Amino acid sequence: MRTISEDFVWGKKDVFFRTGAHTAVCFSSHLLPAQFQVKHPGVTDFRLSGEGREDIKISKDGWLYLETPLDWSTQDHYILTVEALEGDVVVEGPAFVTINVLDVNNHAPQFSQGLYTAVVRENNAAGVAFTSVSASDGDDPKTPNAQLVYSLVSQLPNKENINLFQIDPVSGEISTTEEGQKLLKSREGIHYSRGEDRSTETLKTKFTDYCPVQKVPYEENPFFTCVENAEKRRRVIDPVNDPDYTLYVRVQDQSGASDTALSGNSIVHVVVQQNLWRNPGPIIITENLEEEYPLKIAEVQSNDPDAIYSLGQKERELSLFPFQITEDGKIFVTEPLNREDKDMYILVVFAKDVNNKEVDPPMEIHVSVEDVNDNAPVCAEEETVFEVQENEPAGSLIGQVLAYDDDQEGTVNSKLIFTFSSSMPPPSIFSIDAVTGNINALRSLQRKDQQIYTLNVQVSDPGFNVVCKVVIKVIDVNNELPLFEKNDYGSHSLAEDTPVGHTVVTMKATDDDEPESGSSVIEFHISAGNDDELFTVETDGKGVGHLVIAKPLDFETSPNYRLQIDARNPEPLMKGLEYGSESTMFVNISVDDVNEFPEFNLDIMELVVLENTTKGSVLLTVDAKDPEGKEIRFKLDGDSRGWLEIDAATGEIRTKDKLDREALESFEVTLTAFEKENPEMSSEHVLPVRVLDVNDNYPRLVETQAFICAGKPEPIIITAKDEDSAPFSQPFTFTLPKKSPNWDLKNVDGTSAKLSLKKTLTQDRTFMLSIDIKDNAGMGIPQPLEGES
Repeated sequence: MRTISEDFVWGKKDVFFRTGAHTAVCFSSHLLPAQFQVKHPGVTDFRLSGEGREDIKISKDGWLYLETPLDWSTQDHYILTVEALEGDVVVEGPAFVTINVLDVNNHAPQFSQGLYTAVVRENNAAGVAFTSVSASDGDDPKTPNAQLVYSLVSQLPNKENINLFQIDPVSGEISTTEEGQKLLKSREGIHYSRGEDRSTETLKTKFTDYCPVQKVPYEENPFFTCVENAEKRRRVIDPVNDPDYTLYVRVQDQSGASDTALSGNSIVHVVVQQNLWRNPGPIIITENLEEEYPLKIAEVQSNDPDAIYSLGQKERELSLFPFQITEDGKIFVTEPLNREDKDMYILVVFAKDVNNKEVDPPMEIHVSVEDVNDNAPVCAEEETVFEVQENEPAGSLIGQVLAYDDDQEGTVNSKLIFTFSSSMPPPSIFSIDAVTGNINALRSLQRKDQQIYTLNVQVSDPGFNVVCKVVIKVIDVNNELPLFEKNDYGSHSLAEDTPVGHTVVTMKATDDDEPESGSSVIEFHISAGNDDELFTVETDGKGVGHLVIAKPLDFETSPNYRLQIDARNPEPLMKGLEYGSESTMFVNISVDDVNEFPEFNLDIMELVVLENTTKGSVLLTVDAKDPEGKEIRFKLDGDSRGWLEIDAATGEIRTKDKLDREALESFEVTLTAFEKENPEMSSEHVLPVRVLDVNDNYPRLVETQAFICAGKPEPIIITAKDEDSAPFSQPFTFTLPKKSPNWDLKNVDGTSAKLSLKKTLTQDRTFMLSIDIKDNAGMGIPQPLEGES
């Protein structure tokens, strides 16, 4: 308990102190630590007034005391007035006293129910809540006294000591653990197919199918009556009196972090329900399988026996989708699959009721296409040419033969083996690594012996092979350096808006090694001063190089460059020879500033907005910068409908008026960023705008009148349309608001239905029907149909 322990001197207008709830137990004689002292010698008594004077009193000598214990939950503060009396006359005062009552932890948390019941299906995803508990605490919610935490004390039964359930300590949500997802099983029961009822007659048929024919009547057969009773009990399990699991849960205040925390307890009875909605995947289908199609690959069963199944693919692809599903949940592949075209499909199975509402969550089934060896190896080059200098030591790497195989990577079908099939001269001169395709020289080669070798390399997988042609040229030793005609190419100035591809300088170098060989080919490399890679050198390898701009220049980023460019051969230099300064040149480049146009910084390709977006909503903030740092303004053109506007200073694009996708689904606006002081310095950006549909239209009958011949009634085809787009339009569902003894209505396709007369009319008459039409999202209203016969 916290109090302000100062003495209360008479004459103060406002006195504050704090006392804990139930303070009386903390002070002898119920005294509060406050005494009013007076200067008037004739004071005989004190008078206390204000709220709470029934709980708080004052003695004749000025001490405040408690008549009854204080309770924070009843009243958390008191404001009192104290006056000093001589007889009945006020001689001093009034003084005002505020007493704040501090909460103490004197309320145990309580669950909203003493017993909860819940149902969980088999294979319920771990961590996904299937029920929750809640509790409250009468203490101050701003203090730890009312901070609640939930815990699971125990579960029964638990013979294996495995926790199948868990509780969120903050929310009280109860879910299965990973073990629970795997191990929870419902009571054994009968499986019913789509459309089968749960009657005793159906049970008798199933009993006959699985059991030997008995002469004993079903009602007298103990085996049948046992199954029947078990099935009835399973269908109407009472979670209160017949649960599968009993969970004991606890709630504690003070976040359960104190030894003095108070607690409450409750019980949760859990029934495990059968889950027929089980994923049959992953499914593996061998590519190019020779079978009769459609070929059944899997089967699913909803927990709702009357569910309507549909099948889609998760990937947003335009390719063919060679799968289909039947009304009883059988999944078929409709044609042979090719792994090289697509190696994985993700099927999404939906189970819905007649009103197009999901009765089970969508199920993703992974289908992998298994590779077969139906691709031969392919040489990367029609002819591979390698060069090797004479006198290189034995074992030197000459080059690697490259080949590939379109069969599945990492399998034996794409594992390639490299061997020599023939060579001139004999293969004792070269070796090849069977796995990598690397060719090495087995001895030092001499040009005087032979300058060109032709090899045939066979590349094989387990079923196919191909021969790759390899030519090896023995070239002169690289004993000459490439030499620049000059080492300093001077200084050059470029405007910062000089286009990419512009040639800054042309350089020349020569090499006296064997012509047309790797020893005389000259490559140019920028080795210093090009950290941002703004420049590159283009060359044909014959000693002429062009230094060109590779990326846009920017004076503000870097105004000066000093580039070092080296001339090099692709072939290594002979032993003991090294590149020197004669193979290096320098060039200085300065970038001149120009007044550049503003630059947009937009990473959005298209502005997408819902048609019901509120007027004034910010859709996008356009960002543009001026390279010189000048102030930018914006404008927007091209919005013929006047739906959008832009803030010239901030670039915020807002809705100016209500959008209507049915009037205009897409359009383009031109955004302009310009310098405030020089509007001619501007840049434009075309921004496509796409208006997304919302379900603001309902299906309507195309024709609201129909005719039926009384003598020979034929079905009427009724058609509806919806101005919305998918998924808020078709397919439509057509139903009669209530079962009709005279009419029958069946869906034909996504936009029409067949209305049939069940009885023959005896005379001509006019009729009025109400047809309930709903779109794919379940929105719709009854439509009147007037008919004559």
